[in-house]
Amino acid sequence: MTGTVDTDLHPGVEVVCLGESMVTFLPSLPGRLADVPSFARTIGGAESNVACALAAAGHTVKWVSRVGADGFGDHLVDAIAAYGVDTSGVLRDPDRPTGIYFRTATDRATDAHEVAYYRAGSAASAMAPGTLPYDDLWAGRVLHVSGITAALSDDCLALMRELTGRAPGRPLVSFDVNHRPGLWRDGSGARVLLDLARGADLVFVGEDEAAEAWGLHGGDAIRAALPEPATLVVKRGSAGATVYEREVGGTVRTGLAPVPGADTGPAFVRGADTGPASVRGADAVTSVPALRVDVVAPVGAGDAFAAGFLSATLRGLPAAARLRHGHLMAAATLTVPGDLGTPPSRADADRLVDLDDTAWGTLRLGPGWTAATEREVRTP
Repeated sequence: MTGTVDTDLHPGVEVVCLGESMVTFLPSLPGRLADVPSFARTIGGAESNVACALAAAGHTVKWVSRVGADGFGDHLVDAIAAYGVDTSGVLRDPDRPTGIYFRTATDRATDAHEVAYYRAGSAASAMAPGTLPYDDLWAGRVLHVSGITAALSDDCLALMRELTGRAPGRPLVSFDVNHRPGLWRDGSGARVLLDLARGADLVFVGEDEAAEAWGLHGGDAIRAALPEPATLVVKRGSAGATVYEREVGGTVRTGLAPVPGADTGPAFVRGADTGPASVRGADAVTSVPALRVDVVAPVGAGDAFAAGFLSATLRGLPAAARLRHGHLMAAATLTVPGDLGTPPSRADADRLVDLDDTAWGTLRLGPGWTAATEREVRTP
């Protein structure tokens, strides 16, 4: 069954991102939090990172959340709006604070990495069914959410269950698993995240987090546990990424129709049931190796990858190109110290995506690469 997104419902908005953003404090020097003498203020949050990256790449994006009626809330809204993101769906809470956190400069995957969150009882943790209008949540062609929101409170979990429930008229639901064991104090996170992922149309998950949360090893095992989403993207770290896309009647279903007038693109019916009861075919499986990157800091790279993949999906690009755009957006963030990098221009990104496999495999990107001219980017 094929169709198109009803763009007349909310014209102009491509992606809505829902989730908590926090004021982030980055260390001035490497070392333990106890030893860092000072911190620089910035912003961070999985969903707002995606929103900012997509807006910087030229898409129309709305961020929906709650922040405190405080100075940190002012800073978040202003900073995210400065990227071109519509923040009219952000509610201000006079009784609860804006969340903040401090982190070290080390890789999250290492034992030396430290994060100190001050988000318990935050304004965002009060998000719940009925508190956020669907005129905002369903305003775009895509609703992007992550598993972090579900861990913030029982109310947030209820909201996430509602949003990932299959309902007529909903946009494509993009879900980044984002398993954070420290946020799930009762140990229920693995089961909850699997349930939420099964309700989404597009799922992003890392091989490492699938192994930690679900005991699943390898993309095929993850897909076997998650047959419901039309599209599953398995991130394999430095090895690259693999996308599994359902084929029905010889047509790949990625869950999103192109904008009117586009030549090609996947098919989607708003609110279509793509769960177990639907007729499902085999998957089309595409893998693309990661780029060689001179990493400055790894935080935010997964969010950037999701933004690059979503950007290319909105443009109706084929699977390999979507994965390559994800890798390029991730490289832009990997080569800066904060959570948000400056993406390459669309023209430069398209040029790099069009490289042959050999040239792609020998490409190496370092700090400042997105500001380089076409001649300066090191391509073979």
